[in-house]
Amino acid sequence: MQTAIRKEPGGAVQIKMKHTRIYILMVLAAFCWSGAFIAGKFAVPYIPTVSLTFGRFVVATVAMGFIKKYMEAKNPEEKYIFQKTDLKKFLFTGIVGMVGYHIFFFLSLKYTTAINSSIIGATNPVVTALLALAFLKQKLPLKQVLGIVLSLFGVVLTITAGDLSVLAAFELNKGDLIMCLAVVVWAAYGVYSKSRCAGISPVAITYYSFLVCTLVLIPFVLLEKPWEFLPGVPAEAYIAVVFMAIFPSCFSYLVQQIAIKEIGPARASVFINLVPIFSFVLATLILGETLQPVKILTAALIIAGVCICQLSGNTKEGIIKNGK
Repeated sequence: MQTAIRKEPGGAVQIKMKHTRIYILMVLAAFCWSGAFIAGKFAVPYIPTVSLTFGRFVVATVAMGFIKKYMEAKNPEEKYIFQKTDLKKFLFTGIVGMVGYHIFFFLSLKYTTAINSSIIGATNPVVTALLALAFLKQKLPLKQVLGIVLSLFGVVLTITAGDLSVLAAFELNKGDLIMCLAVVVWAAYGVYSKSRCAGISPVAITYYSFLVCTLVLIPFVLLEKPWEFLPGVPAEAYIAVVFMAIFPSCFSYLVQQIAIKEIGPARASVFINLVPIFSFVLATLILGETLQPVKILTAALIIAGVCICQLSGNTKEGIIKNGK
């Protein structure tokens, strides 16, 4: 072992440089994820929810198909051959994870701000931990419980705009509540794919989930009569759909998977906490949304809670880290 070290004196430097590239890519991935909240706000006024979800995943499925082919050619040992026994798994991940999450996601953007949606979306690791506790009997250390409580309090402050008296009158923002449902659905997808799809490569899971999502939505899209509204959709809405399909759906996901392999799930997941921060900046500059001090406080509480969960969670299992 000592000989190997002498032969490769620059090995540590090379590894550090490689990790630096991964860190930069993960920052870009977080930026793209935050961009999905902004792009969604451009598209939802013009395209109905189901058609918007369908449009995003038609493009994403085609793109992911090429990516899957390339990655399996590069790493033949990771090539996945479709099995009939896996159909139920893809139906769950495609319908619950892709259809369910994105329907709720786009609906939420009709009624609330991109800033609020991104703040609530940041609680996903916490909700994933709760579902893992309920369905996988995963233990929660005391620090993790503290992190969950802290993050959930941040959500309450977000949906009440810092005025807890609205809870008594139950005058909550409908869009915020819908985004909460989106987070629960996505967390369910994360827990299920981690526990039931262990033998399937991440790229294959994503591709077939995208494909199922696209096929399932076809009859519902026809009910929305896209031929009637598509001619009136402005160019920026189409650009937003393509952006959401390529960058948040394909690029960011693949970067995250590479980061998990190179630097581990714990370090990779930390970058997801940048999403609400980038969303604050983009929503303020592009959409003209108002960034209130209470929103900064709630985001800080949620991110602190998520960090506590990640630092105290079981990194070997990776349940919390891998559920975006």
